[in-house]
Amino acid sequence: MKNYKKPYINLLLLAVMAIGSSSCNQNILDEELTTAYSKDYYKTEAGIQALVVGTYEQVFALEFQGEVPLAATESGTDEFRQGGDPSNWSWNNYGTGFKAFVTVSNANTVAANTNWDNLYIGIGNANQLIEAATTINSTNDAIKKTALGEGYFLRAFNYLKLLSQYGGVPLVTKTYSTVQLEFGRATPQAVLDQIIADFTQAYNLLSNTGFPARITKDAAAHYLAKAYLSRASEINDSWNGTTKLADLQKVVTLSDEVISHHPLAANFDNLWKYTVADDANEKLPELILSAQFNASTLITVANQQHLYFLSTYDQLPQMKRNLAGGRPFSRLAPTYFTLDVFDKVNDSRFWKSFQTKSIVNNPSGIYKNGDLGIMYIVNTPSDTRFAKTKNNDVIIDSKTGKTIPSVYVAYAADNVGFNKDVRFPSLSKYMDGNRIDLTSIRGSRDVVLARSAETYLMAAEAKVRLAKIGGASFADALTYINTVRTRAAYKAGENRAAYVDGSAAFTTAGQAGIPISYIAENSYYESNNIPVATTATNLTIANISALPAEDQAVITKLGYASDYDRMLCLVLNERARELCGEFHRWEDLSRTKTLVPRAKAYNIDAALNIQPYHNLRPIPQTFLDGVYGSGKPLTADEKQAMQNPGY
Repeated sequence: MKNYKKPYINLLLLAVMAIGSSSCNQNILDEELTTAYSKDYYKTEAGIQALVVGTYEQVFALEFQGEVPLAATESGTDEFRQGGDPSNWSWNNYGTGFKAFVTVSNANTVAANTNWDNLYIGIGNANQLIEAATTINSTNDAIKKTALGEGYFLRAFNYLKLLSQYGGVPLVTKTYSTVQLEFGRATPQAVLDQIIADFTQAYNLLSNTGFPARITKDAAAHYLAKAYLSRASEINDSWNGTTKLADLQKVVTLSDEVISHHPLAANFDNLWKYTVADDANEKLPELILSAQFNASTLITVANQQHLYFLSTYDQLPQMKRNLAGGRPFSRLAPTYFTLDVFDKVNDSRFWKSFQTKSIVNNPSGIYKNGDLGIMYIVNTPSDTRFAKTKNNDVIIDSKTGKTIPSVYVAYAADNVGFNKDVRFPSLSKYMDGNRIDLTSIRGSRDVVLARSAETYLMAAEAKVRLAKIGGASFADALTYINTVRTRAAYKAGENRAAYVDGSAAFTTAGQAGIPISYIAENSYYESNNIPVATTATNLTIANISALPAEDQAVITKLGYASDYDRMLCLVLNERARELCGEFHRWEDLSRTKTLVPRAKAYNIDAALNIQPYHNLRPIPQTFLDGVYGSGKPLTADEKQAMQNPGY
């Protein structure tokens, strides 16, 4: 399955056409098949296997060849605000341009219907796969168990995304031989029932062979636990009372099973130490499921997430765009919540998730290649060392005695900070120096969809929820949380200034005569202003009454008082520290109904506009305009009745 080496099969799935936009229907009907195969091909074992590959690509990989993931799951949260490029600012600021049609800024703007349409295309492919693997006359386990289990998983995976974004949506669980135009929205309860049934089928059919490239029993268990956790979350509290206790107990049981098979990597930076496709970091036992990519130009789908979280370094003095530095599309910047929620002295994860230094690669005057060219000081509000946020000609590089050309400070006396500048520390989890040239947008590294660190935190959240209804104690959650935090702490003798990211894939001679800007070093010591330390750090939380100062600051700002609210806040903060930028955040905040208060408190672009109805996305107007009721197009009132409230 690695890298989707078989051809992608386009299917004439008429149910999918009906759910897509009316303008898209004609395009799909007119589309030519990319192979000479007829639908009868999917009645053969070879055809079913090819269909599996195509559906993997559609469901897992295709969305990462664009901006849907960051628009749908990171924009408009407490983790990220708008960066320097306005292409998708409407997804972050919830302004007047964010409706059933999203106002277009430029060709890169994600339309309101893009995610919806792509998810239903994947569901159509999965329906075809389930039907083909069910009806074929075969005793081959690769078909009757593996392919069938993958089909159920893939359908549930996309429906869980649809539910998380839109609430109740049309349920389509079979293919059609004629065009279908009438689709009503199922209730969230019905959609979750289908999701849980499908993931359960996958869990019962699949083995644990081939992770993280193949869907496994553990992947099904992880996502089944996520579905139960979603059903037990606040967004469903109007109807989930009878299932909540059993659901949460199942979350813990399933999570424990997955955790037992997927030990955490020894060091957090092992996850991001990428050099080439299929590198060791892409096969760690911690990984449960990944979207697969490689460097071959023959593969049509490529990972573009390396573009979007970068600051525009190449416009600064002594700097020039280079392969290791990345091509900075600058869509999203970290908020001050993200900067401050870490214990930056004792928790290694901030320094292993964000790039804070770059070296000169466009020398002039006194500066040579390799001198420190950019530094971000990520300090605390109590730090009084700096008079201004932009400290050009102030900070001296202790190694060379030269001033550093571009220095930016989080907290300085002028109170400007990163929020009012297009310069910011860059999230480095997707950086990819293994590209063919410095203009290329084609990335080759895999995208982690699920890893066991998240499974630990799902179990912790379930324990917090169980404690609220008398099924556990709040302290039970700390066992899971502390396991993740222990990995995050610095080890004895560890160099705290050491840094690595995917840019390390290209650190030798430069490209096209342009030297690299990557340096295997962070600004830990400059930011924290402490002596060199080599002893191990301790992040263990011993008591729920004495939460870390970083968490207590968030609790105080959001006005939480009960043990439940404080502990759920801790879990969400821990998810931010561990999973920052890994495309979970919007859905986590939406299902817990914490999106609005957190965005108001920490996202300066969203704060003025976000309202409670933004916990769900608008149903795309293209769907509402294309769907029928009682044999005719919907009236304006019927469309509004089908739309989510507030849009």
